[in-house]
Amino acid sequence: MTILAIDTSNAALGVALLEKDQVLGEYITNLKKNHSVRIMPAIERLMKDCELLPSDLTKIVVAKGPGSYTGVRIGVTIAKTLAWTLKLPLVGISSLEILAGVGRYFDGYVSPIFDARRGQVYTGLYRFENSHIEVAEHDQLVMIADWATKLKDSPKPILFVGNDLPLHQNTIKDILGNQAVFAEITEFNPRPSELAFLGRDKQDEDIHTFVPNYIRLAEAEAKWLEAKGKI
Repeated sequence: MTILAIDTSNAALGVALLEKDQVLGEYITNLKKNHSVRIMPAIERLMKDCELLPSDLTKIVVAKGPGSYTGVRIGVTIAKTLAWTLKLPLVGISSLEILAGVGRYFDGYVSPIFDARRGQVYTGLYRFENSHIEVAEHDQLVMIADWATKLKDSPKPILFVGNDLPLHQNTIKDILGNQAVFAEITEFNPRPSELAFLGRDKQDEDIHTFVPNYIRLAEAEAKWLEAKGKI
């Protein structure tokens, strides 16, 4: 089994190739540049460096959100197109769950963070049992102060991780104190190889009905629906 993993759901762009239990290669950048221009060259470069052809792939795994509305849409569109063209199974994984992989050996809970502006974050709560990831709180959009307050009842420490963590670290620390643990800066980028492993044994999606998980509507779409009286 040779898996191609794609993540353009946030500022970090990631591509990985996984063959059975071996990471053949992965490419990660954390740049504020257009993913739509860079994702296909990144895939082509990694495939070439790993001496693989499209016909060698057996599965596509993609980060399905939440995150940047445009970024999520780009990654899912590319993944669906490749899966359809190459007649390959497709699997979508939560973008937050990918980040939670940092806490595989952490004795507590993991809360990955994506900034959503105005004091809001995309987050969820995860834990590992015998190296298997479990969802303690589903992905959601929430005020960071409300989220930290809710986590005060946790019986175990919480590991926070993500490139947007510095924006909210003081609020988290003020509310949770020593109960909060913060990942190192080298662990902030979501790993596309982690994405590949998470999707390796997951059930395939229906390509035609598979859609991103934005959690909330894009601002323009929300305003349009509001104007029509539908929300």
